Amino acid sequence: MTLFTGITPLYGSSLQYAGPASLVWGWVVVSFFTWFVGIAMAEICSSFPTTGSLYFWAAHLAGPVWGPLASWCCAWLEAIGLIAGIGTQAYAGSQVLQSIILLCTGTNKGGGYLAPRWLFLVMYLGLTFIWAVFNTFALEVIAFLDVISMWWQVVGGTVIVIMLPLVAKTTQPASYVFTHFETTPEVTGISSGAYAVVLSLLVSQYSLYGYDAAAHLTEETKGADKNGPIAILSSIGIITVFGWVYILALTFSIQDFGYLYDPANETAGTFVPAQILYDAFHGRYGSSTGAIVLLFIIWGSFFFGGLSITTSAARVVYALSRDRGVPFSSVWRKIHPTRKVPGNAVWLCAAVCALLGLPILWINVVFTAITSIATIGWVGGYAVPIFARMVMREEDFRPGPFYLRGASRPVCLVAFLWICYTCSVFLLPTVYPIKMDTFNYAPIALGVVLGLIMLWWVVDARKWFTGPVRNIDEQIDHNAGGDGNGNVKV
Repeated sequence: MTLFTGITPLYGSSLQYAGPASLVWGWVVVSFFTWFVGIAMAEICSSFPTTGSLYFWAAHLAGPVWGPLASWCCAWLEAIGLIAGIGTQAYAGSQVLQSIILLCTGTNKGGGYLAPRWLFLVMYLGLTFIWAVFNTFALEVIAFLDVISMWWQVVGGTVIVIMLPLVAKTTQPASYVFTHFETTPEVTGISSGAYAVVLSLLVSQYSLYGYDAAAHLTEETKGADKNGPIAILSSIGIITVFGWVYILALTFSIQDFGYLYDPANETAGTFVPAQILYDAFHGRYGSSTGAIVLLFIIWGSFFFGGLSITTSAARVVYALSRDRGVPFSSVWRKIHPTRKVPGNAVWLCAAVCALLGLPILWINVVFTAITSIATIGWVGGYAVPIFARMVMREEDFRPGPFYLRGASRPVCLVAFLWICYTCSVFLLPTVYPIKMDTFNYAPIALGVVLGLIMLWWVVDARKWFTGPVRNIDEQIDHNAGGDGNGNVKV
């Protein structure tokens, strides 16, 4: 969960739908409901302190009858969400890089170079390739970069939220930031105020997830039954506060709302946060250098985020392949004998991510589609164990120190309904009229993929898929001459 990777790429479109008030207060509303999801997951994490996997949670909470189906759905949703998540970082990182190149070469007004679609796609593919290479050959480097990433987010985020409003020559009044509501039907094609508000919340819904990562480390954490839930809830608390501060810093620093989207402005109307940064620094110092430096900080956040998500995606694909849940599993579950990484799984994730980005050449709302797939997959994966916890018999649940008791079912119900709502709104059209270059292809892509996955389950997988395989079973299988599927030859 970071300040930049969620808020920055969708800030401009969300601001355009319904104005600043909807964006600012939308973050508060989404944060409120996110707490229900986090609290529900914290209770489950406390119950399974040594296994921080949504996949494992779903299998065990759903019981022996429904566990295989629950873990099948959860693992596939998580895999889809993470792979698409790589694409969101690659696209947004390319978008920031496009703005940096434009400002470095003289701005759009000064004859600067605006990367065309084909070069944008090359940058997208290049970032995906670099992350795959790092995850295949340089895990030690990734470990070092993870430490840098943490401080990059903390220090860089602090610098931006403090410096931007101070540098901006003028700032918007509080009445504008907190109460001004403005739709732009002439641009978005959306005349309904309610629909515009719903779409303006997408930036918050896209930004406020990822806290399950805290649970993934519980196997290596002392007192995980207490510290796991603390990590989940503190992550939500921190990003709730600092995310809102970042949104306020950007919004107070707006110089001219209409000019942000003007194709003739210095950033060609392609990336609203870049224009806000440019207006602030150029207005104060007559130079774009400060804006370029802050954009580089933001770009670094996307680079580190994509690197980390590639690692997570490959591990989920490996785990599912280990349990024969992916076609040609024997290929994707291979571990490199010396580097000890699932290299084939890494490159599978990179290849699928590359395919998701190919429509960049023809469609204007590619980022909307990829973020929709990522959010629905990732957040949808949360829904499975939460729903299983909600419907299971209370006597079958073994609580940890963080136990909601009678509040568990109501909290899980609100969390589950909020996740369903979130997934639904990410399938909606975001621009009208719907044309080939503005079509959100997420519903079709997800429908086809999930349909094939569930068809495979009904026709074949339900006969043999049993859910997560324990590592000890794999070791027994290897040492006793097993058949490679977790079955020991006696």
